Amino acid sequence: MSRSAGIRASGVVLALLALGVAARVQTRTAAPATHEVTQADLDRWKKELSNWGRWGKDDEKGTVNLITPAKRRQAARLVKDGVAVSLARDAATEKAIDNAQPYEHAMVAVRDAVSTDRFSISFHGYAHTHLDGPAHHFLDGKMYNGFPRDAYVTQEAGATRGAIHNVKAGIFTRGVLVDLPRLKGVPFLEPGTPIFVEDLEAWERQSGHRIMAGDAVFIRTGRWVRRERLGPWDVSQKAAGLDVSIIPWLRQRDVAILGSESALSVMPNPSTAHITNPDDYLPVHNFVLVALGMPVLDNCQLDAVSEAAAARHRWEFLLTATPLPLVRGTGSPVNPTAIF
Repeated sequence: MSRSAGIRASGVVLALLALGVAARVQTRTAAPATHEVTQADLDRWKKELSNWGRWGKDDEKGTVNLITPAKRRQAARLVKDGVAVSLARDAATEKAIDNAQPYEHAMVAVRDAVSTDRFSISFHGYAHTHLDGPAHHFLDGKMYNGFPRDAYVTQEAGATRGAIHNVKAGIFTRGVLVDLPRLKGVPFLEPGTPIFVEDLEAWERQSGHRIMAGDAVFIRTGRWVRRERLGPWDVSQKAAGLDVSIIPWLRQRDVAILGSESALSVMPNPSTAHITNPDDYLPVHNFVLVALGMPVLDNCQLDAVSEAAAARHRWEFLLTATPLPLVRGTGSPVNPTAIF
C-alpha cells in the first residue's frame, strides 16, 4: 500500500472510530424510548448503583460524604447579596386529609416576665418539612450499607445505626432549584404528573445551572400553590414527582441531598403494575435512602425560593440545613435555608 493510500485508510478508520464514539455517547444520553421500569430493573439497580461500601463498611452518612470541604467552600462563594429564604413550611397545627398528625401547640405558662410553651411533634408523613435519615426505610429488611433492620432499629432502642444524628454537623452545600412549573409555564403540576430525566435536563439548559456532585437538589412542583387555590388532597395517593426511571441519572450525577414538596416519587407510580415488591411503594424516595444512603428533605415549601431565584435569574444558592441532634432518631424536623 502506498503512503498516501495508507493515510487515506487511516483517516477512514479514525472517522469510523469517531462515529462509533459519537453513536455511543448519543445512545447513552438520548431520551429513552420508554420510561417503563420493571421490578427486575429496580432490583438490578439496587446492586449496580448501590453506594454500599463506597465509604467503608461502617459508614452511616451516605451521600453526605459528597459534601466535602471543597464543596462547602464552593457553596460559600455563591453568597452575593446575603438574602436568606426559608424552604420550610410553617408548622401545621390543623388536621387535614394531607396532615393526619398535626403539630400540637400548648402554652404551659404565662407569668411575670416569662412564657413557656410546648410542641408535640410527629413529623414523618406528607405535611411537615423534615429530613429523613437512612434508618427511616428498608429494602428487604436492610437499610443503607446493608445494616439489618432487626439488629439496629427497634421500638425499644430506636435507630442505633443510620440515625439522623449522623448529620448533626448540618448540611452546607450548593443548592439547586429545579422549578418545573416555571419550565412548563404553568402555576403548578397536576397531581400524578411524572418528572423525567428529560425534564431535569431541559431545566438545566433553561436555567444555565448543571447539577453536580455534592449538590442539594430541590424539585418544585407547585404543590402548595395548588393546595391554596383548590384545597388539600391525599398526597400519599396522588402527587407530582420524580418518575422511577430517573434513578440511574441521580446516581450518575452524585446528588448528595434531594428535596421536594411531597415525598419525591410521583404518585401513582406509572410503573406500579411492574413493581411488585411492597418495599418499593415510593420507588425514588425509598431507593435513594437505602441504596444510595441519601438523606431526603420531604414537604419543603419552595414558592418563596422560586420567586427569589427568578428575581435574580439565578437558581443556585448556598443551602444550609441542620436537624435536631436526635441520637437515635430516624429523621428530624428541619428548616432548610437558601442564601443568595
